[in-house]
Amino acid sequence: MKSKIIIKSFTIVLLIFSIGIIPNIDTFAYGKTVKGDVNADGILSVADAVLLEKWLLGVSDIAIEDWKAADLYEDSKLDVFDFCVMRKELLNNSEKQTIEHIDYPLCKSAALYCIDDNNLIYSDNIDLCIAPASLTKLLTASVTLNYLSPDTIVTVGSELSLVKPYSSLCLIAKGHRLRLSDLLTGMLMASGNDAAYTVAVTTARAVYPDEYLTDIQAVERFSGLMNDFASKIGMQNSHFTTPEGWDDANQYTTVRDLLTLSEYALSIPVIRDIVGTYQKYIVFVSGENVTWTNTNNILNPNSPYYIPYASGMKTGTTADAGNCHIGAYTINEKTYISVVVGCETNADRYNLTLKLISGVL
Repeated sequence: MKSKIIIKSFTIVLLIFSIGIIPNIDTFAYGKTVKGDVNADGILSVADAVLLEKWLLGVSDIAIEDWKAADLYEDSKLDVFDFCVMRKELLNNSEKQTIEHIDYPLCKSAALYCIDDNNLIYSDNIDLCIAPASLTKLLTASVTLNYLSPDTIVTVGSELSLVKPYSSLCLIAKGHRLRLSDLLTGMLMASGNDAAYTVAVTTARAVYPDEYLTDIQAVERFSGLMNDFASKIGMQNSHFTTPEGWDDANQYTTVRDLLTLSEYALSIPVIRDIVGTYQKYIVFVSGENVTWTNTNNILNPNSPYYIPYASGMKTGTTADAGNCHIGAYTINEKTYISVVVGCETNADRYNLTLKLISGVL
């Protein structure tokens, strides 16, 4: 009988999450303890609801930081009734339509935007000039798909010599042959800088077939295509010099422009499918095989930053850019985009993202 009750409780938890009725960010305190703050970050938010759900479902490696804070039903045990109380407290705050300024985690710039409502819900220094890091790869993918079919067969060549030391790689090698869609998978999921250079050189030579282009010249031509395309889709304060987003004094963007880029990229089915996939097994045309895992932890079911209604996007990290993240989400049949850049740590970019998206739930 007890096992049936537990199963039923878990079913209720899953049902509550599946209909998407956990809303807004807020806190409610009893004395010095923030009740419901199971991840001990000082606030009650949807991040706590996600953590408590995982714990109730027995997800491995999930721990409750403060079980007393989680005991909202106040019966000295944790079960679905605590989750229901948490849901009610969050629901009581659902009338809030805007998000107040978030002081922590620190960032250089951040935004939350609803595509369907054309509504900028949160804005923090979105016109500040910033380094784009690997967020650039969303533009690289958009440009190449403007000229080449996803089924184009690409041969990896000497352009790999242009990849900077300590780059993130998807480990393609000279002579590998693979479909462009698979190459883009390695670039966007594994954030392979090696794939970015192969994409750039292949595209430039296809666009300028009557010219002999060295690898460096091809990258320069591709950078020109990037800037033309960025301007065409409405990115007004950006300039790009590399296909992977390596730090360069002449390479910059803004969060406002990244919102524009992200909205465009989501409209491309190939890109949308790739950035929304956590892990994929690929067999190259030349016979090699590889499994790529997405660098984006909001897609990882075993991550503390997992967001079940996320539809992907991109991470980026460089010395100048800091830790950056673009996220996309489908909530109540609406699409939202979050952008955070310049965070100090990997955890900060995800915690800030969770706070942002909690504001529209």
